[in-house]
Amino acid sequence: MHAILRLSLTMLIALSPAAVSAAEPGAASPPTAEAPTPEKKPELTPEEMAEKEMRKACKIKVCAILASKDPQGEDVACDIVKTWREADITKMLGGRINWPWGKAVCDFKLALQREPLAKAMSEPSYEVALPSQKLRCSVAQKGGTDPYAIEMSVAPKVKFESGKATEAAVNWGEASAPMLIYPLIYAGTGFDNSNNVLGPEVVRMINEFTTKKCAEVKVELPAAPN
Repeated sequence: MHAILRLSLTMLIALSPAAVSAAEPGAASPPTAEAPTPEKKPELTPEEMAEKEMRKACKIKVCAILASKDPQGEDVACDIVKTWREADITKMLGGRINWPWGKAVCDFKLALQREPLAKAMSEPSYEVALPSQKLRCSVAQKGGTDPYAIEMSVAPKVKFESGKATEAAVNWGEASAPMLIYPLIYAGTGFDNSNNVLGPEVVRMINEFTTKKCAEVKVELPAAPN
């Protein structure tokens, strides 16, 4: 779930005008910066705290199904929101690309059927095909102008072997965005659909979620029935 939002932001970063310019032949590489001094994480705003709690509640729902491997019960339906501050995005870029905008707020309604999730963990081999999910991102422009509104749809497919993701594809669908960046998004999503560039990253994120991320909420999962 959070992985899908991260992928949407990754796509925006990769297709930003600055990124395209940096990728052109002959573009100068930025100087290597010295290792930054560890900084104290900034305090979350009330809105960011609410977003975090929403994501955590959804994480618990998904991780409970993965842990129990029980196909019987409620499906997962969550509203997921994530705000990336400009400083967070700049840090993600590591000085390689200049982010030309402000913060990005992405959201989507996550809909997951319980049975496929359980079988992905219990069957020797299983493929999960998610229904189409619509991603929405609002990207702030500098100078007080209205933010960019961007929408993209995805219908990911993931193959599992013995409870571990081995193959994945994002399967980008329709997109809408301002004309300044729509051609780039159209070309980028089409390229990924043809070449599955982001597939390995989806696999990595899913396996990290099913292990490390679910371990973070292990003590909060519902107790298994006797």
